[in-house]
Amino acid sequence: MSVEELPLAPQLTDTESIIIAGPPMSGKYELLHRLFGARGEYALLLSTGHDATDVRDDYTSITGNDGDSIAVIDCVSLEQGADVEDTEFTKYVSSPKNLTDLGVKFTQLTDTMAELEPTVGLHSLSQLLMYWEADRIYQFTRVLLSQTGNEGWPTIAVINSTMHDEQTIHTLLDPFETVVDTRTADQGRELRIRGRLSSPTPWQQF
Repeated sequence: MSVEELPLAPQLTDTESIIIAGPPMSGKYELLHRLFGARGEYALLLSTGHDATDVRDDYTSITGNDGDSIAVIDCVSLEQGADVEDTEFTKYVSSPKNLTDLGVKFTQLTDTMAELEPTVGLHSLSQLLMYWEADRIYQFTRVLLSQTGNEGWPTIAVINSTMHDEQTIHTLLDPFETVVDTRTADQGRELRIRGRLSSPTPWQQF
């Protein structure tokens, strides 16, 4: 089922900031790409766990869009010792620990993509939390959302809900308008949507 076919599609495609929260193997990364495809032709992903080549391959296979229409900040390749250099739509950061450089590279891509109005993704907050306290990542997230909000670009982040304590999860969900919970069930992967002031929707397959 495509995102557009879900009964909850307007809540997923019209909201300006979304965080996808769920355990491993519950479809968070794929859902992120499906939302990229549903929201427009261009995307920009801050990737802490997949290199730029894998991101583009996944983006193309999941969305059907050309891999050249997604810009990537790759926090993986340099850490693994790859000999790579920045290009117009691919920027490299030494590791997910380097938040300052991550912010600089994002600003560079913001300038590059100013006319393209991409959907921004961050995959994932959990890997940033391996290096920093929740308060620091909260501040980083707020700054990111402020930047994308000023540009009018929707933003989608991902977090592993089983890796962190309840207070950390609560802190990192707070800046986002909408929370999408994912889980695995006997029938397959399911999601539900929670807004700031609304009760969760029923679980449904995706």
